[in-house]
Amino acid sequence: MKHRAVKRRSVVIGIGATAGVAAVGGIALTAQASGDSSSSSDSLVFDPEAYTKLTTTITDADGTDHEVTYHFWKAITYVAKPVDEAYQSLNVSVPVEIDGTAVDASNAPILFANSVGGYMPSSVAEATGVGGGGMTGAPTGGTGGASASAAPSASASTGTGEVASGGNAMLNAGKMVSLPQLALAAGYVVVEPGARGRTLKNSAGEYYGVAPAAIVDLKAAVRYVRANKGRIPGNTDRIVSSGTSAGGALSSLLGASGDSPIYAKYLKELGAADASDAIFATGAWCPITDLEHADGAYEWNWGTNVLSTGEVADQTVSKELQAQFAEYQAGLKLKGLDGFGTLTARNYDEYLVEQYLQPSATTYLAALSDSARETYLAANTFITWKNGKASFTWADFLTHVGARKKTIPAFDGFDLSTGENNEFGKGTTIARHFTAYGLKNDTTGLTAKRLDSDIPELLRLMNPMYHLVDEPNENRTKHWWIRLGTKDSDTSLTVSANIAAAAHTLGDDVSHLYYWDEGHGSNTDPGDFIAWIAKVAGYKARKK
Repeated sequence: MKHRAVKRRSVVIGIGATAGVAAVGGIALTAQASGDSSSSSDSLVFDPEAYTKLTTTITDADGTDHEVTYHFWKAITYVAKPVDEAYQSLNVSVPVEIDGTAVDASNAPILFANSVGGYMPSSVAEATGVGGGGMTGAPTGGTGGASASAAPSASASTGTGEVASGGNAMLNAGKMVSLPQLALAAGYVVVEPGARGRTLKNSAGEYYGVAPAAIVDLKAAVRYVRANKGRIPGNTDRIVSSGTSAGGALSSLLGASGDSPIYAKYLKELGAADASDAIFATGAWCPITDLEHADGAYEWNWGTNVLSTGEVADQTVSKELQAQFAEYQAGLKLKGLDGFGTLTARNYDEYLVEQYLQPSATTYLAALSDSARETYLAANTFITWKNGKASFTWADFLTHVGARKKTIPAFDGFDLSTGENNEFGKGTTIARHFTAYGLKNDTTGLTAKRLDSDIPELLRLMNPMYHLVDEPNENRTKHWWIRLGTKDSDTSLTVSANIAAAAHTLGDDVSHLYYWDEGHGSNTDPGDFIAWIAKVAGYKARKK
C-alpha cells in the first residue's frame, strides 16, 4: 500500500519504555508522574489540527479499489501518567475524501480496533497509516506462550508460538483483510489503541504488562476518546470495538464491562480521563477468554481428538477437566438461542451441531457450484446433503477437524509454560497458576497449597462472563458480533457460544456464527461486519 502524505502539523512523542516527556495535543506530560494519583483529564486534550494528510488505495470486501484521503493522528498518549508510552498511545484516522468525493465523518461510527494477539504487547507508535498497529515484544524467556494464540494462524510466526500480525489482520479466502482499512473506506472514523502486554519487563525484571494491564489500557483509551467529544471526529456514543483471539477476548470484555467500578483504581493510577469507558457495540473473532474454565471447556470439546503427534492426550486429566466444565456449565444456567433450553455439558454438542455447525456447513455448501459441492461431499462422506441442508453427527465433526492444536492442559499448564500462565505473572515472577487444578498438579516444584490471593480478582477483571452472568452490567454493549472457525481448536467452541447465550439471555442483539472449515483468526464476512456497524449505529454516510 502506498501513501501520499501532505504534512500538516506533527506531534512528537517519546516512545521509549522510560520516555521522559510526551506531547499530547501539544501539552507536555511526564511518563513517570508522581504525587496525586487522581485523573488528569484537563491535560488529555485532543488537538484537531495535529494531523498528517494521507492518501491511499483500499480494496473493499467486494474487491473494489477506493482512493481514500484521510487525516492521520499518530501515537497520542491516552493517559496522563503512562507506564510506557510506546504502548499506551493511540492512532486516529478520519476520512475526508473517498473516490474524489468529500465526506463528512463528524458523526460517523468509530471503529475501536485493537491489535492484541496472544495477550502480547501491541503498539501503534511505528505505524505509518491506518491499519498499522500490531503485536510486538516476543517473550523474554521462560515462557513460550504457545497457547495464547494470536491471529491469524497462517501468519508468520515469531518462533514462540505467537503470530506476528496481531488482531487487526485476519484471513479471508486466504488473503489478509484489515478491518481498520475497510472501516475507513466505508467513511468511518478509526481509532487504533496500543496496549501493554504480558512480556513487557522493566530494568528491575518486573513484568508490567500482565493482567489486568491490557484491558485497563483499552478502557483508558476509550475514556480518552469519549472525553474528547466534539474535538475528536466521529460519534463518541457509537464506538464499536474489534479484536481477534486474545484481542477478541479483550473486545468482548470491553463490551461487557463498560463503566464497571472494579477497574476504577487501576484507571485512576494511570490518570485516565474522567469519562465513560462504555462502548456501543462489540466485534469479537475467536475470543480466547473465560480462562479459569477454559481447560475444562477445551477438554469437553477436543478431549478425544489426537495431538499433532498422533498421540492421545492423558484421558484421566481430560475427564477430570471435563467434569469441572460440566459443573461450571450447569451453574451458568444459560439458555440456548432459538428456544433450545438450558445448556449443559450433556446437550451442548447437540446445541452446537443444530444451532451453528450444520447451518455453517449448509451455507458453505450452498455457495459452491454443483460440481464443487459434489466433489466436496465425495471427500467428506460424513455429511448428508438433503433438500439443500447439511447434517452430520458431533462425533463425525470432531473426526473431520482432526488433531487438536493444544496439549493438556491447554491454558493453565502444569509446567507453567503457556502464555496464559505468563498473563497472570506478577512482579519478577514470569508465570503463575490461575486454577486450583493447575496448582495441584504443578510439575515445577511449587509447594503452595492455594492460589495467590490476588488471582480471584484478576480473573474477574479479565473475564466478560463475570459482567454478563455473575454481576450483569447495565452499561454493557447491547450489540454483539461474534465469529469463530469450525476448525479452530485453539479454543473451545463453547467459549464464544456461552458469551452469545449470556448476552442473548440479557436481551442483547447478538449476531453469532461459525465459519465452516476455517481455522483461528479467520474472517470470511468482513464486509458484512462493516455494514452491520452502520445498521446498529443507525448511520447513513453524509457527503459534504
